[in-house]
Amino acid sequence: MKRRTEMKPFLLAACLMLGSLGVAQAEEQVVIATTGGAYDAALRKFWFEPFTQATGIKVVSVAATNAEMRAKAAAMVKTGNVTWDLYPDGEIQASAETHRLTSEDLSDFCKPFRARPDLVEDACISSGARLFSTATLMAYDPTAFKAGNPSSWADMWDQTRFPGGRSFPNFDDPWRVMAAALLADGVPRDTLFPLDVDRALRKLDEIRPAISLWWKTGDQSVQGFRNGDYSIGQIWLTRANTLKAEGRQIAWSKQASFLVGDRLTIIKGAPDRANAEKLIGYWLDHPETQARVCEELLCTPPSRDAIGLMSPAARSALPSDEDIRDYIVVPDAKWINENAAMMLERWNAWIR
Repeated sequence: MKRRTEMKPFLLAACLMLGSLGVAQAEEQVVIATTGGAYDAALRKFWFEPFTQATGIKVVSVAATNAEMRAKAAAMVKTGNVTWDLYPDGEIQASAETHRLTSEDLSDFCKPFRARPDLVEDACISSGARLFSTATLMAYDPTAFKAGNPSSWADMWDQTRFPGGRSFPNFDDPWRVMAAALLADGVPRDTLFPLDVDRALRKLDEIRPAISLWWKTGDQSVQGFRNGDYSIGQIWLTRANTLKAEGRQIAWSKQASFLVGDRLTIIKGAPDRANAEKLIGYWLDHPETQARVCEELLCTPPSRDAIGLMSPAARSALPSDEDIRDYIVVPDAKWINENAAMMLERWNAWIR
């Protein structure tokens, strides 16, 4: 009996030790915000789950709009209560000075990736690592029109030849809607910036009654198309491809598009920064992961090797160097960031 009594403290200590190990393992995670829906599903299937299998680190994703991500990150840093680790910020916003106030400097982390010949030159910089590049463009239902298919922003404004509802985004980044309006009004691509905001809003007045959906999330833009809420809309190429993958009748015009992209941003004071860096490193180190994600979403990955692993059909659908030279608008990030507050104020006054 005495021996059994003496063993109890040892058994208790062993149980406590095992319990604490279980807690430690449960805490091995990283929290990332995404825009949800098909976007999150592709990242989870081809990136998050393989990463967890390789490292044992659980990836927790939370859904939020791009505007919510930036606002949440700023609020968390300001209060010192940071519960997310990272999120994909827009390429343009990631180059803004305000971005540095709420994000970790990745200069040291990026050093091993700078000499990689398979990665694009800016795959990893102090403000974040490139997730992928894509486009915001005009998508449409090719069965909806008798006069052929639209190809330009001017066609989107032509409600006689191309009848039906229209769709535009309505969030804290209105430059692309204003830019589309100016192009529709005849402004040449090479003189688009600085944007003439007054002229853009006047042009938008013409089409406003036909806009049946102002979407705030990529999922809303997709669901609106499924429901037949609009026949022509400005949406992300990744979301347009989701609809195409569903077998729906949808097409898009590279001649009416803007080059955009996302950077993986680690929030300043992230509770699991080390795991966030491991997640980003896994992305940059695995071209096959990038290829599968971008095959699903139709995007351009940061690794040239990844592009080579994508199907010929997917590669041909990506914006080419010739498309960028001849059609696609490359936004002036510096001007947009310097005038973001002004544009948003004018936009909010107009949209109300």
